[in-house]
Amino acid sequence: MTENLEDIKLKIEKLREEINHHNYLYYVLDAPEISDAEYDKLMHTLQDLEKKYPLFVTTDSPTQRVGAAPAQAFGVVEHRVPLLSLADVGNDVELDAWHNRITRLLVGEKFDLVCEHKIDGLAIALTYINGKLVVGATRGDGTRGEDITQNIRTIRSIPLTLPRSSPRQFEVRGEVYLPKSGFKKVNEEREAEGLPLFANPRNAAAGSVRQLDPRITARRPLDMYIYHLGWIEGSPVKETHWENLQYLKSLGFKINPRNRLVDNIEQAKEYYREWSEKRDSLVYEADGIVIKVNQHRLQEQLGAVGREPRWAIAYKFPPIEGTTLLKSIEISVGRTGTLNPIAVLDPPLAVGGVVISRAALHNEDDIRRKDIHVGDTVVVRRAGDVIPEVVGPTKHTKHERDFSLLETIHGRCPSCDSEVFRIEGEVMYYCTNAACPAQLQEHLQHFASRAAMDIRGIGESMAATLIREKVVRQGDVYRPVQDVGDIYSIDKEKLAALERMGEKSAAKLLAQIENSKDRPLARLLFGLGIRHIGEEMAERLVKRFLSIDDLQSASFEELTSVSTIGPKIAESVLSFFKVERNKVIIDKLRKAGVRLAQKEITAGRRTLEGMEFVITGKLKSFSREEAEERIKSLGGSAKSDVTKKTNYLVVGEDPGSKVERAQTMGIKQIDENDLLRMLKDGE
Repeated sequence: MTENLEDIKLKIEKLREEINHHNYLYYVLDAPEISDAEYDKLMHTLQDLEKKYPLFVTTDSPTQRVGAAPAQAFGVVEHRVPLLSLADVGNDVELDAWHNRITRLLVGEKFDLVCEHKIDGLAIALTYINGKLVVGATRGDGTRGEDITQNIRTIRSIPLTLPRSSPRQFEVRGEVYLPKSGFKKVNEEREAEGLPLFANPRNAAAGSVRQLDPRITARRPLDMYIYHLGWIEGSPVKETHWENLQYLKSLGFKINPRNRLVDNIEQAKEYYREWSEKRDSLVYEADGIVIKVNQHRLQEQLGAVGREPRWAIAYKFPPIEGTTLLKSIEISVGRTGTLNPIAVLDPPLAVGGVVISRAALHNEDDIRRKDIHVGDTVVVRRAGDVIPEVVGPTKHTKHERDFSLLETIHGRCPSCDSEVFRIEGEVMYYCTNAACPAQLQEHLQHFASRAAMDIRGIGESMAATLIREKVVRQGDVYRPVQDVGDIYSIDKEKLAALERMGEKSAAKLLAQIENSKDRPLARLLFGLGIRHIGEEMAERLVKRFLSIDDLQSASFEELTSVSTIGPKIAESVLSFFKVERNKVIIDKLRKAGVRLAQKEITAGRRTLEGMEFVITGKLKSFSREEAEERIKSLGGSAKSDVTKKTNYLVVGEDPGSKVERAQTMGIKQIDENDLLRMLKDGE
């Protein structure tokens, strides 16, 4: 007996309510009731139902948080009530002056205060209508902001739907931020991609929510605290700010549990001193506290001066910094090959309860811009878990030459003694050696990643084990893995003897390694980790140079003749193949039987020229990678996402949401047999 549509709809709605409840417990209250596996099961059930019954998919479903298609551009949102900026003070005298002013203006009125953390993030306004999030906007100039609704929907601590008891229409305001751990992770990823690093968590949060592609926002661990009720219709405003916060909390909004209601300005000062000392323990960056008059009636009476409310003030924390001598500059090698100048401080500096003997100098250009020299007295600033940095000099040394990174390291990598290079237009120098010990674990993980050689058993833990344990046989001795080429010489018995492995797990991993030998050349090229060579660029290179040998012998002119490959990428490829140890890795791969060439596409066989395919679900005749390679061999292209340019969606077993997207866009769907016929016609 089949279920009717009304039953299906009720089942979906019940699942959504249950998932929203667990999202609230996990992301807002930090008190989960079920395991990750149980939560995943609920989500998978909902996803399956929505795939089967797409007519019931709604924008406020928990499945839609992962990010929709890229926005063409941000629209403008007119703020119904302006988002004001706060004036700030830096000491108790200035705070007392503010408090005395408002006390005089209120003429004998008694009032209490609310103290909140001033989080280093981005102010956002959220509008709800009939219990659903309809608009998310930035502060902008206070009266007009950017419409970032699609991106805001990806932040899991923001409710997409509210209880039926919620007001008919209202707006809340809060701060979107990146936790310290998230800020560190985002900058590590940007460093790996050769992108400029975010200067601070606020810039990182702003850059994250202003992505044109919401899927990028969804991958970043953003969070949000609500700190104000902007306006409301259909329900009375509470008498105090504190009551409003508690009310918003009851609706499911995330309110900072560190907020405090105090009776007077002296208690506000105590709150400030407490968190000034404990700021390092916070999971987010905070640069002060905000003190607000609690009573709304008195807030309205005080009003604003320009764009600053009289009834609130920001009391800024003192910067965590100090001065000491810059003894020398050393160079460390980052996990992605970057050469990073490090300041050696003497005497070590005690800042915020932590003794600092080394601090970041970022890059050579930054050192020269700040006019920093060895022997200078410098200002060192520390911000939470972020690496301490040298802000600049306060006193110069005499007769000291400008810093030169190349002179400091004599033109060689301090970790492996390989040649280093800097591409014109970039600020960082890089080690070109794919076997550099400082980068090896990251290289192994990248090489084994799904987009590269797809060796499922080599993750972070296993990569660390392989470069630590003696598992590679070399003659009569065993040694740890020293480069990605060694993966194919791992000894089965040594692998099985490792802790938590055993014969069955070892055999499974070695089978994965063996299967990777026949991966397409473009995947190998991507897996080698050549700077600026992503998946798409690797495909372009393979179409022009049909083997590693051809690519290795290519000239600068030949490389730049390839579409979209400019001087920067060409120099990166040339630098990679100049390094002798990289040549050794290629030889190891060749001896292991790894595929190093691509079949040439001859004239007359490009029957799929100009056709774009997307595959969803499992195929019986071959793997998705093999199917994509055969499509490309006949001149077609294979993409991962359905767009207006897609000609065919190949639907296998257990397809995903791409089927629904293709239907709405009018894209032709074919099955595996149709694809096989098209491939056979071209052979």
